[in-house]
Order: sequence, then structure tokens, then C-alpha cells
Amino acid sequence: MADPLVDAEGFPLSHIDIYQIRYARQKIICLQNDHKNIMKQIEVGLYEYYSSSKVANFNSITKQNASSVKPLQQYKDPFAKVIIVTEGSPAAYAGLKVGDLIVEFGSINVANFKNMKDIGNVVKHSEGCQLNVKLRRNEDYIVTHILPKRWAGPGLLGCNIVEKQMPSSNSEMW
Repeated sequence: MADPLVDAEGFPLSHIDIYQIRYARQKIICLQNDHKNIMKQIEVGLYEYYSSSKVANFNSITKQNASSVKPLQQYKDPFAKVIIVTEGSPAAYAGLKVGDLIVEFGSINVANFKNMKDIGNVVKHSEGCQLNVKLRRNEDYIVTHILPKRWAGPGLLGCNIVEKQMPSSNSEMW
């Protein structure tokens, strides 16, 4: 995919069919973009299903089935912390501030968070698609939307997030 199609002097390579290679590359890129869009739609759909549609569906459930339905989990414990927010970045536009505690990041929460690669994967697969982020700032809970995208600075968000360390006592450590 990344190999050059010209020699050192800039002339097309004679032993390959450049048209076929460019056509194949274009098809692969289109398929990758389609896959990326479908994965974004699935993530958004799952998030919407597990956040808002459950509330609407509770009204239509019969009383016989109501006892077997578990209510939607509301997470309140943070699993990560914002330590740097670059001015003019997608994170700054979303309203993230240094010291914000992340309770939910897209589909990630304290129950399914394993490591920082989880956040990286969600960001990478959500480029150009809004992500819901639930933050704890002081004692308040805030829900905002962040749009991972290419910008003038490094990364897609423009902020640094660190994993919450296990507390050694009753107080939280970072």
C-alpha cells in the first residue's frame, strides 16, 4: 500500500501495472473507510440503545416482565483523569479541563475499562464522529461531546489522559 510506484528518478516502474495497483489501493481504501463508518454507526447505535432507548422501552414492558429487567447502570466512579488540555484542540472545544475525572468515554466506563489502549481504540475508530463523555468536575457530573479529528496539534483530541491508580486508602490517587 505504501510502496512507491516510481523509481528514484521519478519515472513509473516498468515491471508493474500502475493502473491496476492504484485501482486496487483505491478499492482497499474505500473498503477501509466503509468499515470505519460501519463501526462508528455500530458504536453510536449501541451507545444509544444502552443509554436512552432502555428508558423509552420501560413503558412498553408488561408487569410480568418488569421484574426480570435490570435498570440501566449509571456509572459514577471515574477511571481516568485529564491532565493536559491544549488550547484550540477538540478537547478544549468540548469543554474538557485539567483535573476533570472521566466517568464514561464513549462506550468505556469503569466496569469495562482495562487500560489506556481502550480509550485510544475508541478515539481511533471514532475519528470524525462525536463521542459522549461523562465527567466529574469537583462534585458535579457533566456530559459533553468530543469530536476526535485531525487538527494543528498532535493526536486526535489534544489532551492527555492518565489512568486512575488503585487507591491505597479511602482517598483517590492519581
